[in-house]
Amino acid sequence: MKEISRQNQLPISALEHWVYCPRQCGIIHLDGEFEDDIHTARGQAVHRLVREPTCEIKNGIKLERSLPLWSDRLGLIGKADLVDFHPNGTIFPVEFKHGRKRQKLHDDIQLTAQAMCLEEMLGRPVPRGAIYQASSKCRREVEITLDLLQRVEAG
Repeated sequence: MKEISRQNQLPISALEHWVYCPRQCGIIHLDGEFEDDIHTARGQAVHRLVREPTCEIKNGIKLERSLPLWSDRLGLIGKADLVDFHPNGTIFPVEFKHGRKRQKLHDDIQLTAQAMCLEEMLGRPVPRGAIYQASSKCRREVEITLDLLQRVEAG
């Protein structure tokens, strides 16, 4: 894939919106129209927890919030809500979502795209991540599978 200037890169959130609903993706990312409803307001409230870029060490793990991400190879740009950097070198992205623990393909695609950006940026494998469900206060661990990688590559 040809390298793309950062200003022409696709937001990682657009991938998630496309998998969820191509029409919604077009309305938001092409038409620039977006209206808040109760669900988006709840999602924004959850993301306030990770909106400010911060770094802290907790139990020996470096936690980076609102970490800028990009992949020149894939033409993607975005932010990771949270990335755990473990002492053993493990890099573990965490995407925050409103609601209870659930498995949704569009969430896993977004997390996989973040993992792929981190791999390119840091030159280290990122084989797993998690979706943090704010309502249940649970992390659902996600294996970054070949299928998910191929789906992100296909756009």
